[in-house]
Amino acid sequence: MSAADPSIHLRIPLGEGVRFGPGKADLLTRIRETGSVAAAAAGLGMSYRRAWSLVAEANKAFRAPLVELARGGEGGGGARLTKEGEAVLASYRALEALVLTEGAAYIAAIRDRADMSGRR
Repeated sequence: MSAADPSIHLRIPLGEGVRFGPGKADLLTRIRETGSVAAAAAGLGMSYRRAWSLVAEANKAFRAPLVELARGGEGGGGARLTKEGEAVLASYRALEALVLTEGAAYIAAIRDRADMSGRR
């Protein structure tokens, strides 16, 4: 994506200071791809502790957990998105796509008025 391409960072308030936004969405995407919170965190350049914190926060914020965790053992641990996690992630990504397609002209109008020269 070039600097001219529109981008947006949506954060949806869920109450009590908890939000669902690009960080949690990217973490869920990586967990789905890797099957591991540790691998997802590493792939995002995020600390393992921060990733676990975000998973716990997301799991608590929704009616049903978004990530199901399996403890380590002989076969090792792991993580996977639940049906609720898949649904929340799909809705978030669809909203991102909608805003970017339907709102591209508005995003461009705002960016055209921005002073990106660093003079301020």
